[in-house]
Amino acid sequence: MRNRERLIAMVDADEWAKAEAMSSDEEIRRARQLIARVREKMGELPAEDKQQILDTVTVVRRHRNSTVGLGTPRVRSPRPDLQPERIA
Repeated sequence: MRNRERLIAMVDADEWAKAEAMSSDEEIRRARQLIARVREKMGELPAEDKQQILDTVTVVRRHRNSTVGLGTPRVRSPRPDLQPERIA
């Protein structure tokens, strides 16, 4: 849903590209249903089990957010031609 909002806000992208990249209303509806089911089932768990799941989620999120990116390889700028009169 966040990605959808970001895509809507993009000014430079063509409309067809935004539409292609966006989640459909059906996908968003299914995600919301899944979230509701998970929350319902979590509510049925004993407090100890619920806390263990929440602790695990915290660890996973912490490590997922701290992943080190390799970045984009750098390409050096071409060296200036020191003899511009030379024909290549």
